[in-house]
Amino acid sequence: MKKDLNSVILRPHITEKATFSAEKSVYVFEVDARSSKVLIAKAFEQKYKIVPLKVATVTIPAKNVFVRGKRGSKASYKKAYVYLKAGTKIENL
Repeated sequence: MKKDLNSVILRPHITEKATFSAEKSVYVFEVDARSSKVLIAKAFEQKYKIVPLKVATVTIPAKNVFVRGKRGSKASYKKAYVYLKAGTKIENL
C-alpha cells in the first residue's frame, strides 16, 4: 500500500496512562486504521527524525453509548505504541 506518510500518524493520544508511558520512552499515537507497523515506523522516523525500536498497534472497537437520553456510538480507531531507546524524548509533541 503506497501512501502519503503525513496522513499515517493522525495525532498524539494524550491520556494519563500515555503520559506515564512517555516517561519510559513509549509514545502513543492515534493512526490511520489501514496503516501497518512498518508504515507507522517510517512515518514516525520522517516526522520526528528518530528511529523507533518497536511499534505495537491496538485497534479499539466502536462502542454503543447512551448520553443525555440519546443513543449513539463512539467511532473505532487504531492506536500505535512507539518504543524508543531509553532516555529518548520527543520535544515537539
